[in-house]
Amino acid sequence: MIHGTVVGLQARMSVIILPPEHSGVEIECVIDTGFEGFLTLPPSVIAALGLPYLININANLANNSSVETNVYLATVVWNGVERNIAALMGRRPLIGTALLENYHLSIDFCERGTVLVDEIL
Repeated sequence: MIHGTVVGLQARMSVIILPPEHSGVEIECVIDTGFEGFLTLPPSVIAALGLPYLININANLANNSSVETNVYLATVVWNGVERNIAALMGRRPLIGTALLENYHLSIDFCERGTVLVDEIL
C-alpha cells in the first residue's frame, strides 16, 4: 500500500526515482486522474537526475490543445517494485493513471486527508 496526503485539496504522494548511477530521489507528486500517462517531471528535475531521452511527442492537454514535449526513461519504485516508465517533461510532478492502473485509489478530500493506493486483488 502507498500512502499520501491531501494538501490544498490536491492528492499528493511521493515517488522514488532511481536515476542512472545515483541513489534514489524522492519526488512529491500530485495525482492527476485526467492525465493518462505515467509521470510528468519539470525540466530541472529531469536534468538533475540525468534521465535518458526517449522521444518527442505531441501531448493532448485537458483543454484539448496539443503541445510538443520530450519523453524520458525513468525507473521508479512503485509499491516496492522497480518499474521503468515514460516520464513526460511538464510543468510540475504529476502521477497519471498509467501508473495507477490495476490499483485502487482512495482520497479523503479534506486538508491533511488520507490518500491510499493499493493493488487490486
